[in-house]
Amino acid sequence: MHEFVFQADDESDTQRLGAALARTLPSGTTVALIGTLGAGKTRLVQALATACGVPPETVVSPTFVLCHEYHGQRSLYHLDAYRLKDDDEFLQLGPEEYFESDGITLIEWADRVLNCLPPQRLEIHIDVVGHTARRFRLVAVGEEETSRRLDDLAAALGGDARDSGG
Repeated sequence: MHEFVFQADDESDTQRLGAALARTLPSGTTVALIGTLGAGKTRLVQALATACGVPPETVVSPTFVLCHEYHGQRSLYHLDAYRLKDDDEFLQLGPEEYFESDGITLIEWADRVLNCLPPQRLEIHIDVVGHTARRFRLVAVGEEETSRRLDDLAAALGGDARDSGG
């Protein structure tokens, strides 16, 4: 497992992270967003979507509709597992179709459905560390190609991805 930690002091740093994700993530990537209520999961999706040419005001939390699709220079599939009771309810959404698409699939509250996610994915753990500050821990799960993409992302943000030894 490979990981990279990005410290965002404010929303402009989150915007920078979203833009770097838009540039470096290949089509077909699944991103598992994990963090508490108000941590910034939707804000990060807005930043990535903006970098893909999607108007940021159209990007909202899919908590009540469970899935939003955004189409800019890239397609984004934004799912939310917060209100789901179990894995079966998530699987009824047909996530495999999104996982196998040419877009990027982003899942908020992904820790609730980890067993349903592809074995190759990017996990982004978000911690609130101040009023506007967030700590993003990006973990490449799966094959070596996922780790190489994390190296590209770290380089784009001026940092280094590290092997966690796990």
